[in-house]
Amino acid sequence: MEFMKIPSSLATLVACFAFAHAQYPPPASYQNILNSPLDPNVTVSYKQPPDGTCTTAFATQKQYTGYIGIPAYTLAPIQQNYSINTFFWFVEARQVPEAAPLTIWLNGGPGSSSMVGFFNEVGPCEVVQLSDGSYGTQNRMWGWDRSSNVLFIDQPNQVGFSYDTATNGSLDLLAGELYEPPTPLTSGLPDYMYLNGTFGSANSNQQVPYATTANTTEIAAAATWHFLQTWLAAFPQYNPATRSNYTGSASRYPSNAPVGVNLFAESYGGKYGPSFARYFEQQNQLRSNGSIPSNTTLAVQLESVGIINGFIDDLVQNNAYPYFAYNNTWGIQAVSQTDELNMINDFSGSGLCHDQILQCRAAMNGTDPEGYGDVEITNDLCRQAQLICANISAPYLNAGYDTYDIRQMLPSPDPPAAYQEYLNNASVLAAIGAQVNYTESSQYVQEGFISTGDTIRGGLIEDLAYLLTQGIRVALIYGDADFICNWYGGEAVSFAIASQLNNYPSETSAISLNAPVSTLLPSPYAKAFPAAGYADIVVNSSYIGGAVRQYGNLSFSRIYASGHFVPYFQPETAYTVFTRVILGDDISTGDAIDLATFATVGNSSATHTDTTPYSPVPTCWVRAWNATCSADDTKALLAGNGLMLNGIFYQKPDARTLPSSSVTAGVPGHPVSTASSSETGSPAMSDGSSTGLTGVYTATNTPTPTTGAAAAPGRMLEPLRWRVGPLAAVALGFVVGVGGML
Repeated sequence: MEFMKIPSSLATLVACFAFAHAQYPPPASYQNILNSPLDPNVTVSYKQPPDGTCTTAFATQKQYTGYIGIPAYTLAPIQQNYSINTFFWFVEARQVPEAAPLTIWLNGGPGSSSMVGFFNEVGPCEVVQLSDGSYGTQNRMWGWDRSSNVLFIDQPNQVGFSYDTATNGSLDLLAGELYEPPTPLTSGLPDYMYLNGTFGSANSNQQVPYATTANTTEIAAAATWHFLQTWLAAFPQYNPATRSNYTGSASRYPSNAPVGVNLFAESYGGKYGPSFARYFEQQNQLRSNGSIPSNTTLAVQLESVGIINGFIDDLVQNNAYPYFAYNNTWGIQAVSQTDELNMINDFSGSGLCHDQILQCRAAMNGTDPEGYGDVEITNDLCRQAQLICANISAPYLNAGYDTYDIRQMLPSPDPPAAYQEYLNNASVLAAIGAQVNYTESSQYVQEGFISTGDTIRGGLIEDLAYLLTQGIRVALIYGDADFICNWYGGEAVSFAIASQLNNYPSETSAISLNAPVSTLLPSPYAKAFPAAGYADIVVNSSYIGGAVRQYGNLSFSRIYASGHFVPYFQPETAYTVFTRVILGDDISTGDAIDLATFATVGNSSATHTDTTPYSPVPTCWVRAWNATCSADDTKALLAGNGLMLNGIFYQKPDARTLPSSSVTAGVPGHPVSTASSSETGSPAMSDGSSTGLTGVYTATNTPTPTTGAAAAPGRMLEPLRWRVGPLAAVALGFVVGVGGML
């Protein structure tokens, strides 16, 4: 892999643009550059970032960052005439990484970087601002590395740090446009809003600017499988298939079988997770029957698939928009009753969203069953369905509410964009071996997926049902304040998955049908999952974090007081649910159970309501301008007023504030003091409190409101460090009209 520098032919041109900020990545270097053990045409380039780059709980935790380079035509028969350089960031578990499970994390979009999840949700560290205004990292208390090795992947091509061919260009932060080669600034913007840097080769001036990336979920699945083939081979010490001390589901896998991988995805990951997991399973079967060689491929055997606020099936979830907008568990009527009725009609009226989706899927099944987006007439039908279905959410958007959190008006304050400033610092780019500048979301990837109507195409409910028949745990996890992927729709998806399985598992005839549900197991999901009740999710000795319906390997969790990004809003609850899922435990209590004979007991509906006020003050981040900044901010910017400092825009210069001098954080080469994982000074406390850096809570009883101040369901357990704006995303008109799904 070549180390990127500014091409000499551009040196003079770039010099002419001195008024634009230049943030080209330093020349990349790696500690290891090698060919894939499975395919010599595939390259692996990686390094261990210097201590302090991402501060972990324990100094002994290893991290690896880098790229896997896949040459053109590797994905045949997919028409991939471009190279794929996929960025990854891996972190070891805090304890016994050589025996820990492996979790893959994917953000959605389509086109959103998994660095969102790494720095703002589930990764080992978070970005904080220091007293001098610069940024560094601190360890995250409830990072998912508490209980798993975690691999974060920027996919598909062009997303985050991933790219096809590194190309110099100019990024207009206000317009969200990328121009290649670097182009003079003519719009009157201040120089900090127009950045010269290095990106993938997608170009807004091309007729098809998304030609060098996936434009359907199915293509992305194939690319990710090829990525994992090389990653698992290059890092066999973290591949459960190669470890003799693995202690996973012996009932599912014989002792010599590959085991132990968990796939968790968020938002548009509701498409990615099911599709990728099914593709992995199908590839396993092709290896088993000799259709593809087993000596040059690896099985990717999944233990669990988790979907966080996932957009899984439009036919099921779009119908929930009007009901959630008008009659939700927060008591917020974001739209009028007339609007609600019109939204219902926009979904189910003759020739509208419902019918359009069915037409798209019928055409796809007949002409493009592989889902590669090669049939233009089918793409047109599905793309048209997207546009029609976007009308459903228009009244909500017009009312000015945040699509990710109904408790908030726009511009929205959460989560922060501080990490984007951090990742574009030259020392950080060098520390992780980045070949391109960091951008959170790719407009061109989103355009590519829109062009094929990918979101409308469906089949994901069927994929999740299939995974259950393969013994894979399926966990749906939804924050109850999110609109764009709201929990009403998520719950409906859980029922739809169960309804696919009328005969799995086969019901025993030896038990009376009049017996309680807990004694009817095994029983088909179609009957037993709806019959299971909602149980409290006991997070610690004084807090109930949500409600879960769980039968066998299928679960649906409603997380209280959480917007779209559940691990950001409710970190301890999200971590607790995640760990119980990957361990195969009772999600309510953390007890070890036999999933073949388990169902939760409780109310048939999750009826908890909340009116907790939540109104943090937005921060205007220049790298997330259109998501975090107000109309007044834009007016001041274009008038030449205000001040930008450390990536934040202030309308009034005297409004800026800095943290106290006591804030400490690591930066590349300058770590803060952390413990050794072999030390015993910071174990998790027996009551599950947040004083320790390891362990997951197992409940001994259910808290009541008299137990303590944190007992009321839905209460935020820990204050958010930032009160700032949401993640920047280019418009996905087919979903909600503005803002993509991350």
